[in-house]
Amino acid sequence: MADAKFPSPFTIPTPEGAEGWERMYNWYHLFSADRQQQDEERFWFADRLHHPEVIHPYDEIMCECWWQALGAFNTRVFSMPPAFGVDQRILNGRLYVTPVPAPPEQIAERAGEFASRASHYYENWDAIYEEWKEKVSAKLAEIRSLTFAPLPDLEPIETIHEHVGHSAGYRLIRDFERLVLSMYETYQYHFELLNIGYAAYLNFFQLCKTAFPGIGDQSIARMVGGLRVDLYRPDDELRRLAKEAQRLGIGDAVLADSTAAELFASLADHPAGAAWVADWQTTADPWFVINTDPGHPGGYHTYDTWADDPNIPLVSVREYLRRLRAGEDIDRDTAGVLRERDRITGEYRELLSFEDHAGFDQAVELARLVFTYIEEHVLYIEHWMWAAFWAKSKELSRALAAMGALDEPEDMFFLRRTEVSELIYDTVIGWSVGTQSRGASYWRPTVAERRRIFTALEAWEPPPALGPPPAEINEPFTVMLWGITTSAVADWLADGDGDGPATLRGLGASPGVAEGPARVLRHVSELGSVEPGEVLVCPATSPAWAPIFTRIVATVSDVGGIMSHTAIVCREYGMPAVVGTGNAVAAIKTGQRVRVDGHTGVVTILD
Repeated sequence: MADAKFPSPFTIPTPEGAEGWERMYNWYHLFSADRQQQDEERFWFADRLHHPEVIHPYDEIMCECWWQALGAFNTRVFSMPPAFGVDQRILNGRLYVTPVPAPPEQIAERAGEFASRASHYYENWDAIYEEWKEKVSAKLAEIRSLTFAPLPDLEPIETIHEHVGHSAGYRLIRDFERLVLSMYETYQYHFELLNIGYAAYLNFFQLCKTAFPGIGDQSIARMVGGLRVDLYRPDDELRRLAKEAQRLGIGDAVLADSTAAELFASLADHPAGAAWVADWQTTADPWFVINTDPGHPGGYHTYDTWADDPNIPLVSVREYLRRLRAGEDIDRDTAGVLRERDRITGEYRELLSFEDHAGFDQAVELARLVFTYIEEHVLYIEHWMWAAFWAKSKELSRALAAMGALDEPEDMFFLRRTEVSELIYDTVIGWSVGTQSRGASYWRPTVAERRRIFTALEAWEPPPALGPPPAEINEPFTVMLWGITTSAVADWLADGDGDGPATLRGLGASPGVAEGPARVLRHVSELGSVEPGEVLVCPATSPAWAPIFTRIVATVSDVGGIMSHTAIVCREYGMPAVVGTGNAVAAIKTGQRVRVDGHTGVVTILD
């Protein structure tokens, strides 16, 4: 077992029917012979937290955005002491990643440089964060301002009278580049604050581990959480709409067995109902612009938002309305969470000597200061920005299909971003000179082949990791975000046997013990099937899953660490959670009774 390792990425076979899959992705994203020695010596794990599914060629943009930005800000901008960036490779359509440690001999020098650079941000955090919001909001407005439409037969007369000086064809080329570069620029902003925010939390984490031997990770996390952040605003709006429906006297109509479209139509002629629908529609942008991806929010173009599919949030509004009518208090107990936070903090603080109080107070204050950004950035970037990007990308694909450059809009997503640039240029040339472009006829065989390959890749079950595992996994972001631990890797190597088929182990992410029938969900669209009192078993959660947390008694996820969305939200709602189990979705069946121990990280299948 000591010498056990995962398969080399160079020995993984191509799934049957997926031959030639490598041509779907950019060459620099692949394992290759010229860096085989380097890559075979590294430990890679499947990034199921962010990209659990096969990646469309166009959607590779998303991977590239965070690949470059995270690395640059860790390595070149802030000089993070323990780690450089996170390297990526795509294998059989799935993303594998490996954190790159800083050379030990550089850590001391990097630590000094980091302290100098990060201190400027910490000392001016509130002002910089407000500036950050303005920068990202400006990028969001820029993307939303772009328009992709079929090119006109003749330029409008305003092109002449207003001396525009360029054509619609040029603007199509220009605006696609603006669209892509806006996302790349946004991800620079994303990591401007994110990793130094995590570093402040990590500093507090390490202080606690040193000062209080044996303290649990979740106890440390609970000293920081409970803040009022906009991450919970979408769910708060659902509660408010339920209260409004009751106040306006339209509760029976809202609870009727109908789709959202049918409900909205039925309320149109009712003054109170029309007001409620108008309230919903006003609320929807931005608070229902919530991506429903099963992994990283906004990671795939194929998933709708709540705003696109109001049936998803309507499930929760109805649940809140039923509870309201039953006399329950449907508001989140934020005050209770804060009281518990302060109680835990105070008890640990009293264990320190008086001389150590100032350092402890400063560390916890900074961790709480940055925590707001750590949570809220998800709304700005992963939801609002990516939703806008995918919406504009689909608008572009529809325009290209309408002009005959594609057979259908979805074809565009089987092309890489550079190939889409070529397609646009070819289309513009044909429009400009009045001849036939090659477009659809040129790309049709490529798209057909890639569709076939994509289907074959979807059927492949990727190994959880590749290469030699480290003797101990202590890289903090790997543990805190992905939930990749030494014990988890040992279980993978043991082929998931763990303590036996009736027991799964992960990270205890939120305290408490609960039992109930399991409800295994793979996608947020299945939320309507959840019954009160069930245990949610899922790959991972994001803010799109917020409506479910008032109906369940515990959560079990395949991936995630102590600072993952699942962990943070379950602590906020005061329910047990075990994250990073690896294979709970495959091992547990809906209806089986399970016990979730959020203290020990053990999930027991009782029947």
